[in-house]
Amino acid sequence: MADNFFLGKSKKEIISFFFSHNILVNPSFADKISNGEVVLSKNFVDFAIQKRITVLDDSSYKKLVDLNKVLFDTSKGEGYSVKVLASYPENAGKKEFKDFVRHYNLRYHQLQNLLKNRQELSHLKSVSKVLSSRDRSPCSIIAMVDEKTESKKGTSISLLVEDPTGEIKVIVKSKNKEMYDLAVNLPLDSVVGFSGSSDGRIFFANSIIIPDIPQAPMKKAPEDVYAVFLSDIHYGSKKFLEDDFNRFIQWIRGELGDEKQREVASKTKYIFVVGDLVDGVGIYRGQDSDLKIPDIYEQYKGVAELLNKIPKDKAIIIIPGNHDADRLAEPQPPLPKKFAAPLYELENAFLLSNPSYVNIHSSPNFPGFNVLLYHGFSFDYYVATIPKIIAQGGYDNPEAIMKFLLQFRHLAPEHGSSVFAPAYDKDPMVIDLVPDFFVSGHIHKTSISNYKNVTLVCGSCWQARTAFQEKVGHHPEPSRVPIVNLKTRKFKILKFSSNK
Repeated sequence: MADNFFLGKSKKEIISFFFSHNILVNPSFADKISNGEVVLSKNFVDFAIQKRITVLDDSSYKKLVDLNKVLFDTSKGEGYSVKVLASYPENAGKKEFKDFVRHYNLRYHQLQNLLKNRQELSHLKSVSKVLSSRDRSPCSIIAMVDEKTESKKGTSISLLVEDPTGEIKVIVKSKNKEMYDLAVNLPLDSVVGFSGSSDGRIFFANSIIIPDIPQAPMKKAPEDVYAVFLSDIHYGSKKFLEDDFNRFIQWIRGELGDEKQREVASKTKYIFVVGDLVDGVGIYRGQDSDLKIPDIYEQYKGVAELLNKIPKDKAIIIIPGNHDADRLAEPQPPLPKKFAAPLYELENAFLLSNPSYVNIHSSPNFPGFNVLLYHGFSFDYYVATIPKIIAQGGYDNPEAIMKFLLQFRHLAPEHGSSVFAPAYDKDPMVIDLVPDFFVSGHIHKTSISNYKNVTLVCGSCWQARTAFQEKVGHHPEPSRVPIVNLKTRKFKILKFSSNK
């Protein structure tokens, strides 16, 4: 049963509530809400307000439903439950400079709230107060990193940082190797804490405190059930590995594998598809010659036909990627119904934004698992710019990239690592809720591991190595499927390639 935000409220109270948010409610529709014919959850109400609709009636309600198929409520199928915690609609309209300023202010305050109660940041002051003081006693600040300059001799790093009250130079000495290494790998525009002292002009850091996620208890489901993770299907490409994907479909239908493998398939209740369902059209110069299906509508029709073969007792949770028919700016809204209509017709499919949060497998006696979904467009940037990630293998080590983003509590901390759309009520890329699973794709490399009891999953791909990937040194691992037993939290990777 979905949470009813208006349970026990009169028609008058419902109309007054929406009026206070500049939304007029059709009286007959208000009757439906009041008598329980239409049940609205808090998340759905928040979505309606965020979407800035002016009138709530049957027609506008249906449009909101179409934008986010699951209504932000719990949807239960045969053995599965799915609740959307955060999915972002398109915030259409012209963006002005003030929208970007507001965006970065929101980001700062979100991350400041994650840092300000840290024990290492005692004697916390604003930058303006540090600048106005000549007291060299210990103090700390929380600031956004604007510039980073390493001395020629490598003895120090100078950081220009700011908070809403002003900016100050922070000096990090190489004598403290751990702190210095952290400073070398700080992404610009990240929000971090510094403890140390100041002479009123320069802040001398003794330690750098990053937001990082806390160690969390590892949740385990009360029954034997599995989740599998797909990414980067690239349907429509000449390189799409159709035979391999059909082997996966056969397995999930219980038509392939030994008795134990078929049993696992029957107990699989959650299938995540983390972006790039299709190869797209016009994604890069000369793509036409790489396409088997050059029509975007036919691409989505074809991938929907494949996913429709998955048994209906399994939830399919789908987000877009950079090859999909969606805007490139993140958060990417759920796939547009204009292009991906066949996917919306799948009764067990849930179409969400990129990024998004979803809770799976909750019950009256179990809170379920919170899953953070992000396709991974920003990964390319950090593979090329962060020394620690480069040293740890770059594209060949998705775990290093995902761990890095969790440590800074942001999916794209540095400006330029992804295209973003401002003007939401918060920065959707901030990792404010610590997930049980962090799931991504994009780099065509399979990985599954744990960091502080968060399971990190990077999905495989279903596309053979392309000429572009050869050029940039990608080593894709196609046709592999990470799978997790939600009762034990043990994981493994299934291989469906004909070239095993």
